[in-house]
Amino acid sequence: MTTSPAPRPRGKLPARYAAIVMPLVLSVLMTFVVSAISTLRSLGPTPAFVATWPAAWAISWLVAFPTLLAVLPVVRKIVAFAVETPRSN
Repeated sequence: MTTSPAPRPRGKLPARYAAIVMPLVLSVLMTFVVSAISTLRSLGPTPAFVATWPAAWAISWLVAFPTLLAVLPVVRKIVAFAVETPRSN
């Protein structure tokens, strides 16, 4: 009798997608905050801010996401060089 693998929990992606999902979420959150601060500082709390910010966020995200995908391997190497590897018991 053959047993089938346990079903994946509903609503979750397989672990192999973590390398894409992490930079995706990070780029969305970071560009959301940084573009809001930058646009607010430039235009002030005006109706122009509300009209301008979504486009500013979209452009910054279009640059940030592929940049994160490109530099993440380099960042991992820098972190590995700077941070001690935990010892296994």
